[in-house]
Amino acid sequence: MRTSHRSLAVLVVLAVLSPAIAIAQVQVRIQMNLPAVLPPLVVVEPGVQVVQDFDEEVFFVNGYYWIRRDGHWYRARDHRATWVYVEPRRVPPGLVRIPPGHYRHWRKEERKDERKAWKEHEKQERREEKREGKEEKKRGKRGGRGGDD
Repeated sequence: MRTSHRSLAVLVVLAVLSPAIAIAQVQVRIQMNLPAVLPPLVVVEPGVQVVQDFDEEVFFVNGYYWIRRDGHWYRARDHRATWVYVEPRRVPPGLVRIPPGHYRHWRKEERKDERKAWKEHEKQERREEKREGKEEKKRGKRGGRGGDD
């Protein structure tokens, strides 16, 4: 009977330690070799910042720096520290949605100008559509029938 209690205790200990052993085996740590001083961070989406005008996308979210390499995400509290692999399910959703390369060499001022030009373009198109709609209404009232003869 004593042997069965000991076996049971060993099994319980192994069951408790197995997840910890498995997690320890999966951890990957890498050095990114980033410069000691990074360019400034800029907000690109709510809760998401990116290092401005940099060769690589370096994000800052929830107190961590994040980098995507070969489809995998890594994070570190300090960009000069060792980076740790992060399982896909643990990556913040805001980062997962960003297409790779979208914020490489990001310049906030240029993007503001682009956005402003795009908004102006859209506004102009809406004005033209409105004007065309009014002209069509006038033609319909003049013709009385609205159809082609």
